[in-house]
Amino acid sequence: MSRHVFLMTEQMPRIIDMTPDGDFVSPRPERRPAGSFAVALGLSAAIVATIAVAVAVAALVLWVASIMIPVALVAGVVAYAAFRFQMWRTRRR
Repeated sequence: MSRHVFLMTEQMPRIIDMTPDGDFVSPRPERRPAGSFAVALGLSAAIVATIAVAVAVAALVLWVASIMIPVALVAGVVAYAAFRFQMWRTRRR
């Protein structure tokens, strides 16, 4: 026996429901599993929590960056003053 024929005998037979008029019977609507509402609610809560954490991290990054801007400006002024002082000392000699 060929392999494809052997595989066909192991499959479940397909059932085609037809009315006496020759129309196909529509399949019954599938019922949702009992815990599907709880699962959907849990997934929704997880997505909302993930978005909230992402927004909180972004806010924290922006806050740290806004604190670093004045520090960088002061460091730039100090570096410029040190450079000008070195140039003044070099010219004085």
